[in-house]
Amino acid sequence: MKIIIRFFMGISFLIYLLLLTVLLFFMSRGFWSDMPLIEYMMQSSNLVPFKTINGYLLAISNESMNLIIPIKNLAGNVAAFLPMGIFLPYFIKRLNRLKSFTITMTVMILSVEIIQLVTRRGSLDIDDFILNMIGALIGYGFWKVMIDRKTRKMV
Repeated sequence: MKIIIRFFMGISFLIYLLLLTVLLFFMSRGFWSDMPLIEYMMQSSNLVPFKTINGYLLAISNESMNLIIPIKNLAGNVAAFLPMGIFLPYFIKRLNRLKSFTITMTVMILSVEIIQLVTRRGSLDIDDFILNMIGALIGYGFWKVMIDRKTRKMV
């Protein structure tokens, strides 16, 4: 039974990684232009925490934007990395510790943000990083709850 579960988890993880790659790098709203990279980086980066999040929350509260856009962006950024919180600790046992998991996810998400910026497949947004980390930590919390329940049943 363990082999079947591990096989299912492996296939699920590969499908998730493929979908995440497509979402992050091939469906992104990149701006291919003749603009020099440095200028592009300066115009498409947000390093002010909660600037984008607050803008979306304000748009929701005053109905100045189609409700689907801010919800899709906020919830989508959380949901995109939520499965990482389950898959990574499952496959890499040392990531069962919060500190190791958090450091790994920080490096991973920052790498994604930088690659999106440099390849002009998106922007570098600290709020995307914050929302992605929240999603990963929620997934990690789910993982810990599942492991805790499994451990209690064994006792």
